[in-house]
Amino acid sequence: MRTAYKRRAYPTPEQAAVLSRTLGCVRLVWNKALGERTRRYRTENAPTSYRETSATLTTWRRGEELTFLSEVSCVPLQQTLRHQQAAFQNFFSGRTRYPRFKSRTARQSAHYTRSAFRMRDGSLILAKTSAPLRFIWSFDHIDVTELNPTMVMVSREPDGRWYVSFAVDAPKPAVPPPTNRAIGLDLGLATFLTTSDGIQIANPRNSARKARSLARYQRRLARCQRGSNNRHKAKAKVARTHRKVRNARQDFLHRTSTALVRSADLIAIEDLNVSGMVRNRRLSRAISDAGWGEFRRQLEYECERAGRSLVAVDRWYPSSKTCSNCGYLLAEVKLSARHWTCPSCRTRHDRDFNAAKNILAAGRVVARDASGDACGADVRRQGSPFPRSVMKQEARARSFGS
Repeated sequence: MRTAYKRRAYPTPEQAAVLSRTLGCVRLVWNKALGERTRRYRTENAPTSYRETSATLTTWRRGEELTFLSEVSCVPLQQTLRHQQAAFQNFFSGRTRYPRFKSRTARQSAHYTRSAFRMRDGSLILAKTSAPLRFIWSFDHIDVTELNPTMVMVSREPDGRWYVSFAVDAPKPAVPPPTNRAIGLDLGLATFLTTSDGIQIANPRNSARKARSLARYQRRLARCQRGSNNRHKAKAKVARTHRKVRNARQDFLHRTSTALVRSADLIAIEDLNVSGMVRNRRLSRAISDAGWGEFRRQLEYECERAGRSLVAVDRWYPSSKTCSNCGYLLAEVKLSARHWTCPSCRTRHDRDFNAAKNILAAGRVVARDASGDACGADVRRQGSPFPRSVMKQEARARSFGS
C-alpha cells in the first residue's frame, strides 16, 4: 500500500532560490505543453502523446530561448508532462474537466523520483542542491532514518510556506476487530451529520467563523497598488486565512470519518450530487464549507484500509419523506420542516434522524444483495408502486431468503 507523509520544510535562502526556479520551470513547461496540445488539436485535429511532449521538452532545453530549463533538474519537468498526460486521459474518460493553465500565485509543486534525490539517515538532498533540506518530522511511530521513499514532492503554498511529502510503500495495516454494528448517515448543513443511533455532530462552519477577518484582509488587498510590497503582504494574509480554514476543515473531517470507521462495520450514506448542489446560489457557500465530497472520499479510503463496508444509497431515494416506522411516503416535505408527523401511524419524526434510519435500512439491503464492494450501489423502488417501509421490505427479503 502506498502512503504519503507531508511535513513542513525550512529551506535555506540558497535552497529556496533553487526550488523557486524549479517551480517556475515546472509551471512554464506545463503551460507551454498545454498550449501546444490545444493549438495542435484545434488546427490539425490531432492528439499529442507523452513521447512527443518529452521530445519537445528536449528541444526546448537545447534551444537558446529556453536554455534556463537546463539549470534545474529535468526530473520534475518530465514528471509534470506525465501528470499532464494523466490529466488528459482523465478528461477524455469523463472523470475530470479540461486541464487548465497554472498560475504563479497558486500552489506550486515539483515531483522528484529516486534518480533526483538522496535520502540517507533521515537527511534529504535534492538534485541541484548540496545541503540537506531541513524538515520537521513528528510521526513517532515511523523512524525517519529508515524511511525509503519512492518519490518526494516539494510544494509551496500561496502564503509562502514550504512542504515536503514522502511517498512510501508501506505494508497494509492490520484490520481492526469487527464491531457487529451498522450505522446510517444523513448529511446536513445545520447539523453536519446525524447517525441512525440518534447522534448528531454539529457543523463547525469554519469558513463562516473566519469570514469577518477574511473580508477585512481582502479589503486591504483591494486598496493596495499592484506590484507593491504592501500588496504582497496583504495577499499573504489572505492566503494564511484560507489556509487556517482549510486545515480546520480537514482536521474535523479526518477526526469524524476515523471515529465512524472505527465504530461500525457497515456505513450507509447518500450518493449526493455535490457538484450539482453547489450551483444553488443560496447554499453553495455553506455546502462547500461543509466539505461533503471530501468527507465521502475519506470514508471510502478509510473503509478500504480498515476492511469496512461503505454503501452509497441512490440519491433519489426519498429518505426524508418516508416514515421509518410504517413506510408511509409523504408527497412533499419543505426544507424548513425539521419535524413531521406521519399521517398513517401518527409517529413524530425528526427529519434527519428519520432519514438516517431509512438510509441504514436501505444500505443493509444493498450490502446483502451486492456482495463485495457495495459502494455506489443503487436503491430504487421495485415491484408495487405503493409506498412500503424499507425496514419491512428488509424483513420480508430475509424471510424469503431463509
